[in-house]
Amino acid sequence: MTDLVNKLIRTELKDLVPYESARRLFSMANAAEVETTWLNANENPYVPTVSIDPSMYNRYPDFQPEPLIKGYANYAGVLPEQVLATRGADEGIELLIRTFCSSNDNIIICPPTYGMYAISAKTHGTGVITIPLLEKASSNTSNLQLDVDNILANKQKANLIFICCPNNPTGDLVNIADIIKIIESTADDCIVVLDEAYIEFCAEATSVSLINKYDNVVVLRTLSKAFGLAGLRCGFTLTNNNIMDALKKVIAPYPISAPVAQIAAQTLSPDGINWMKSKVAELNALRDSFITNAKTWSFVEKVYPSQTNFVLLKLNSKLTAATAMQTFQQQNILLRDQSKQLMLKNTIRVSIGNQQQMEQVNSIFSKVEQSL
Repeated sequence: MTDLVNKLIRTELKDLVPYESARRLFSMANAAEVETTWLNANENPYVPTVSIDPSMYNRYPDFQPEPLIKGYANYAGVLPEQVLATRGADEGIELLIRTFCSSNDNIIICPPTYGMYAISAKTHGTGVITIPLLEKASSNTSNLQLDVDNILANKQKANLIFICCPNNPTGDLVNIADIIKIIESTADDCIVVLDEAYIEFCAEATSVSLINKYDNVVVLRTLSKAFGLAGLRCGFTLTNNNIMDALKKVIAPYPISAPVAQIAAQTLSPDGINWMKSKVAELNALRDSFITNAKTWSFVEKVYPSQTNFVLLKLNSKLTAATAMQTFQQQNILLRDQSKQLMLKNTIRVSIGNQQQMEQVNSIFSKVEQSL
């Protein structure tokens, strides 16, 4: 860091470690030269068929393109005025923090969870209250669930509560009764943000209807996962008119580019939604098959329940996450090491690819098993 930068950079950013996205860890620069299997970013391995019309690209796009907003509202079952299109759900996270938090405020996060909640808060100078998930055995939910009592004990210290459901990187659902209790108990204190980036893989578990029942609920969505448009960077913030009006004071004047709006609107057509649902069914079947296999490997201590397009594996002393990562990288297959996350020592996350890719993954793991 140069003397000038060191002098001018905000104090809280000097020691901040940036979020290690999949592309920061592994670049696409040489993707054409080396055939790489990308199973480290929870992307859809399939590409939807779309077309673009550049005839109006010399004009600024609409602030919120009507075909896109109406298309997503119809798909999500909400009103168009309850939809805000953003540059990925990540911009929705930043907008909420910039709109409702100052340097004297805090957000609540519940790790292990998506890392950008904390990064976005810290880059804005907002504090982060960390309330880890709890081990809770239950017949119908995962054993990692919200610490509701602790969250509510801190509700007056925070403006926003971020809940990822299904959770990334664990892949499991959060108990809906806990979510509703938190929403109701924080009605006068906090906005509860429900991140549903992976909801298409368990569509019946959506909490989107809660935005009509409570005044303090926001739902985040994206086209990056099930819709196969991670490269497009298009997300949506769903909420009531009062919160929406506040967010629109902060968002950029042209948040959605014309090509993004065109392509996204096409994927939200009946044909596009049917394509998405067919790929989700295929990926869910491949995920369940992979889970069945993973439970037989002696180096796997735990297979986390998943309602997403990825599976988290906790390894035992027979195999380290670093060794597993290296083994797959030698075959040009990229997974994600989650061992730095709270409570996730020696874990790796496997995004679900197509059938051929998953056969490769199963084959490599089987060879690892045989070598032990």
